[in-house]
Amino acid sequence: MENNLSLAEQWNNLQPELIQSFADSLYMISVSIVITVIVGLFLGIVLFLTSNRLLFKNVIIYKTVDFIVNTIRSIPFIILLVFLIPFTLFLLGKSTGPTGAIVPLTVAAIPLFTRLVDTSLNEIDYGIIESSGASLPLIVREVLIPEAMFGIIQSITLTLINLIAFSAMAGVVGGGGIGDLAIRYGYYRFDNFTMWVTVILLIILVQITQYIGNYISKKFKKN
Repeated sequence: MENNLSLAEQWNNLQPELIQSFADSLYMISVSIVITVIVGLFLGIVLFLTSNRLLFKNVIIYKTVDFIVNTIRSIPFIILLVFLIPFTLFLLGKSTGPTGAIVPLTVAAIPLFTRLVDTSLNEIDYGIIESSGASLPLIVREVLIPEAMFGIIQSITLTLINLIAFSAMAGVVGGGGIGDLAIRYGYYRFDNFTMWVTVILLIILVQITQYIGNYISKKFKKN
């Protein structure tokens, strides 16, 4: 039985699966964060602009986006995983594996990042916006994004950490990655060694992500 193997033997047996699972997790998280940043940054800017009388106040657009963001954020991720299976099947032709997990990961992360971007933009001094006197596209490009960059980087970091947690949960429905490895071996086969290794790996991944995010964001912090 596997429990009678030494730690070295268990580690050697686990390595191929662990490397593949880690690569799958990085793939899921990388694709999801790229899509999330692109869409979430746009929606966050839309929320800020349409709520601001100085820029592009539009109650209908604001309330529509705000409602969608709040609705998706209110759904627990494990429920969202199951709920989006038909949509994922329609979109990709499959709902399992690392590629199939990208859809629910992205759908869950976009509302979070959108709200964080909106919060970061609302921390900008309105005097800077009023004094710019530029067109709306120029204000967004030259004022809003640069002034909120510290908060945006911090938001990306927090979203990445949430994606790491989400990707681990995706293993419950066969999403692949480290979470899938933990479920298949650590839970179903009562393999405590695999469970501990996957937990430690996730902790290390989160710590590295937080460190890098803090390091980069400090470059944009205002004195």
